[in-house]
Amino acid sequence: QVQLVESGGGLVQAGGSLRLSCATSGRTLSSYAMGWFRQAPGKEREFVAAISWSAGITYYADSVKGRFTISRDNAKNTVYLQMNNLKPEDTAVYYCAARNVLRLPETSHEYDYWGQGTQVTVSS
Repeated sequence: QVQLVESGGGLVQAGGSLRLSCATSGRTLSSYAMGWFRQAPGKEREFVAAISWSAGITYYADSVKGRFTISRDNAKNTVYLQMNNLKPEDTAVYYCAARNVLRLPETSHEYDYWGQGTQVTVSS
């Protein structure tokens, strides 16, 4: 089993920044893909970014490319999502996810483990 706990959400004005954290425990994640997803009210959960734990290869949704950065800290077993130049349309609950696979899945059903989510609200 893999446990994921997100933190770092909050209320920020448009143009501001937040850094989300996803603390992991339970297993060694060297062969895992880690993803961030978000879900706004009334909308489906959508892919934001993913990273391969071992190689650090990253992939982003077009809507966040150039503004968000996904990274991981092996020593802390934590994945981060640095979000800059936030927009009101970034408002959502953000979820961390994990799957034991070397590629980078983009769809939520491909991930096996999920955190509880953290709310991000961007005011205009």
